[in-house]
Amino acid sequence: MHLSDVPKGAAFRVVKVSLGKEVGRRLADMGFTEGTTGEVIRIGFFHGPLQVRIRGYNILIRCYEAAGIEIEPADLCPKK
Repeated sequence: MHLSDVPKGAAFRVVKVSLGKEVGRRLADMGFTEGTTGEVIRIGFFHGPLQVRIRGYNILIRCYEAAGIEIEPADLCPKK
């Protein structure tokens, strides 16, 4: 599953970022690294940007960038 396929409000865990050199490195610098959890806050109309909360930051990323981020569903609240 890719980040671009996730509905608004869904929690996710990053599995792999498979984008080109510069874009992939920039996303890694912003916190998209393996095992990091996040949440989709908002999705723009007509394949617009996605607002994602990851590592406590709100980030807007393009839809084609989100399509290069492989994720799995996650629960943001750890169970006791």
